[in-house]
Amino acid sequence: MELNQPFQNEYWNHFEKGIYVDKISGKPLFTSEEKFESDCGWPSFSKALDDDEIIELVDKSFGMVRTEVRSEDANSHLGHVFNDGPTESGGLRYCINSAAVQFIPFDKLEELGYGDLIPHFEK
Repeated sequence: MELNQPFQNEYWNHFEKGIYVDKISGKPLFTSEEKFESDCGWPSFSKALDDDEIIELVDKSFGMVRTEVRSEDANSHLGHVFNDGPTESGGLRYCINSAAVQFIPFDKLEELGYGDLIPHFEK
């Protein structure tokens, strides 16, 4: 899977209402409700839609120690999670590669088989 450059990827500045699914498995991972601008250049979310769909692993690449996030079903690299997100939303920042996800607009959820997620937007 290709990696994205900061500020040069499809979803870093995308705030349309909908969900982000694993590009390989189609499993829903994040919603626009939890997306926020973090100034890092990649899509950032304060939490996953379902923690059971995310695997967290220690990543010691590039001389750093980070927490990698992978999709449960496809075991694909999604990005990393950091502890510098909005405190009012739990303090996490899921920094996700646009190449790893596909956006599904809210008005297409039912049509594409994600209708069960519509109530998530009716808070």
